[in-house]
Amino acid sequence: MSNYGESLVMPADSSKPDLGSLRIHEGQRAKSGMGRRVLYASIPVVIFGAIVAAAFALREQKPVVEVATAAKPDAERPLTALNASGYVTPRRRATIAAKITGRVTSVFFDEGTPVKQGQLLATLDDSDYKRALEAAKADRDSTQAAIADLEVQLRNAEIALRRAQQLRDSGVQTQEALDNARTTADSLRAKIALAKVQVAAGETRIGVAQQAVDNCTIRAPFPGIVVSKDAQVGEMVSPNSAGGGFTRTGIATIVDMNSNEIEVDVSESYIARVQPGQPVMATLDAYPDWQIPSKVRTVIPTADRQKATVKVRISFLKLDSRILPDMGVKVAFLEENKPAAKGKEKDKGPQAVALIPKSAVRSDSSASFVYLLRDGKVERRAVSLGIDRGTEVAVLAGVTPGDSVVVKGPENLRDGEKVEIRQ
Repeated sequence: MSNYGESLVMPADSSKPDLGSLRIHEGQRAKSGMGRRVLYASIPVVIFGAIVAAAFALREQKPVVEVATAAKPDAERPLTALNASGYVTPRRRATIAAKITGRVTSVFFDEGTPVKQGQLLATLDDSDYKRALEAAKADRDSTQAAIADLEVQLRNAEIALRRAQQLRDSGVQTQEALDNARTTADSLRAKIALAKVQVAAGETRIGVAQQAVDNCTIRAPFPGIVVSKDAQVGEMVSPNSAGGGFTRTGIATIVDMNSNEIEVDVSESYIARVQPGQPVMATLDAYPDWQIPSKVRTVIPTADRQKATVKVRISFLKLDSRILPDMGVKVAFLEENKPAAKGKEKDKGPQAVALIPKSAVRSDSSASFVYLLRDGKVERRAVSLGIDRGTEVAVLAGVTPGDSVVVKGPENLRDGEKVEIRQ
């Protein structure tokens, strides 16, 4: 019994967690609170240090500027009256399309292929149109055969008519028999005339059918270069938009490179400075160091009321293979210097010593000035300005030819500040 009773007493479970071990002593609690206070107190110090470091980095960063070189004034150099930008556009550009709906059976060109006028570009499936042409020819041939038969009958009728006339004159036959013979001959003549008209109509139908066959052949309307291939063998083409996105409306796009010219929009406020035949200096965006002599071909006599501009077309004096359609181009409209009148040279006043871009000139309440670039630093220099020459301005004093002037940069530049030149 005693053994049994002792067996009912269960030992303590050693795996049960001891909650007393989680108790935080007073010393540990004090240390934890002190650590948090130290952490909170250090946050403003860290933020202040970051601000100081950022300000130091910004102070060490150099302003970025763009510079230009002061040019020597040239009395014989044309002045720039106006600057504008536009694009190279060909006067003759055509998207070649078929006159009929059909399936492309062959293509004889690719992008960049030079073509001559009348050169074969592509063909369409012409089997149906050839069948129609053959049917029209068969109708014409059958009508012509009928004419031959009617002519044989007419010759016989004319013989019968002469015989009836003789018999009527001799009193053997009646007038009715003569009239019947004459009617038969006249009827055959009318049938022959109708058949000939039908043959002419058949010829017309043959011409229409032949034209439909010819329309299956697409040729170049003028000499040029293919710049776009718009259809492939097996695709359907149509002069009208049909069949959703499965039908093409064009075969190719051809450009006459000899008709390339420049098209620019000039503000109507400055259009008075542009005249037909005026010399122009063009510069392609793709070749910024290549100046192309040009001239104004025409000023389109209408304005765009929304953009307040007038379209001007400019012709190249000499074309080049590097000039491609849709290239960006900048143009400078030039004006000839007017020679000074005799005896007035001494009254000209101060002469310009240099030419600089207008964007280089700055001003404050006292005078105009520019920033010169010297050994990586900017130097403020007061200038005396002369006449305005379009995008440039003449300098009478303060700048010499060859000086590097800042044309674009921060407004808060300071004299003697180090700068970085934008490449």
